[in-house]
Amino acid sequence: MGIPLDKASLLALFLETLFYGVFLTLYCLTLFVLLKNTGANRLLLIPVATVLLCMATGHLIVDFVRILEAFVFNVGKMSANDYYSNLASPLEYAKTALYVTQTVLADCVLVWRCYVLNHKSLFVAVPGLMVLFTNAVTGYIIVWSLSQANSSSTVFTTAHSWITTFFTLTMITSVTCTSLIAWRIYHTRRFMSDGFAVYLPILIVIVESGAIYATGVLSILLAYLSGSNGQYTVLDAVSPIMGIVFCLTILQVHFQIGSKSHIARTLEPRGVNTGSSESQLYAMWAGA
Repeated sequence: MGIPLDKASLLALFLETLFYGVFLTLYCLTLFVLLKNTGANRLLLIPVATVLLCMATGHLIVDFVRILEAFVFNVGKMSANDYYSNLASPLEYAKTALYVTQTVLADCVLVWRCYVLNHKSLFVAVPGLMVLFTNAVTGYIIVWSLSQANSSSTVFTTAHSWITTFFTLTMITSVTCTSLIAWRIYHTRRFMSDGFAVYLPILIVIVESGAIYATGVLSILLAYLSGSNGQYTVLDAVSPIMGIVFCLTILQVHFQIGSKSHIARTLEPRGVNTGSSESQLYAMWAGA
């Protein structure tokens, strides 16, 4: 097991609180940026960012309540380890349901961005939706399995294959969509020195953000497969990281590109009539 369950939970709360503060700051900046824009796309991005924040907040509140119950309210009735070992606790599977829903929402946005940036290709949409649907079903099966667990069950014996599948599909979605988005930006801008120079910082932040999220999910998966309680620490930290990654991309596009007019002037392919301009695609994709 490595780190004891109670210590893993305390460390998880510390890291989750730290990253939540970062997410809240970035959310406020993102909200300010999107409210300044007049594009209809903000009607999608603002609710998504808000829902991600609400879910991260709910997840954090549940963790605070569990810490109080484990170390304060139930200290004379059971040990903290016994408290956290109870998988059938309503707070345990409520927290898991929040995490699953947040993951599915974040992956939906990632697939949608990939779909938009690839000229709404069905070759991107159909496989992406299939993976999202499978992952959502898998995640809620995990929640149901936890609610049915008995006192002797552990997270390593309850729904083991479902949990492994969920995190594997999440990582595949993140890596695949991030790679396709990065390739699309590089492929369309590589022959235009000014255009590619403008988009290079965005390309970098997309790769870095995708790498941060994918690394977090991979860490959870490896810790889980190795039977380490460290998975709880990483899992709770990943909850606000999803929102951080979402907001970072929007902010990078805004501060690097500026306004839609700047995009149109700088990035429209010269001598090419695409019908749906690259500038419109980038604006729709990032809410710029």
